[in-house]
Amino acid sequence: MSQTLTQEQDAYSPGFHVTENYAFKSERGLSKKIVEQISEMKGEPDWMRQFRLKSLALFEKRPMPTWGADLSGIDFDNIYYYIKPVAQQGKTWDDIPSEMKDTFDRLGIPQAALVSRHHQRASRHRYSAVR
Repeated sequence: MSQTLTQEQDAYSPGFHVTENYAFKSERGLSKKIVEQISEMKGEPDWMRQFRLKSLALFEKRPMPTWGADLSGIDFDNIYYYIKPVAQQGKTWDDIPSEMKDTFDRLGIPQAALVSRHHQRASRHRYSAVR
């Protein structure tokens, strides 16, 4: 399997790697401590933290599905479940860090497409708030 993964990585068309830069990165795995830490980092109300903890308890009780794809290779304790990319989210193209702009350029995503997508989301939000 590792040979296949290496071949897939070699064939990755954008062909670049950018060093991680983040404001916060949780520990690997998922536990009550990590869920509480994530909720605190996001500034969530207590009811949301309780909902997340209840969901974690349900997740831990359920067996891995035996139907569909083989999920036995997933190491849930080796996953970072929350990475906060920046301390504060930008609202305009000028607010976006230069490393992110460079990544968009390398991927061939023009600034206009990103700005347009942002305006579409903002319009949907305004519409749903008015209804």
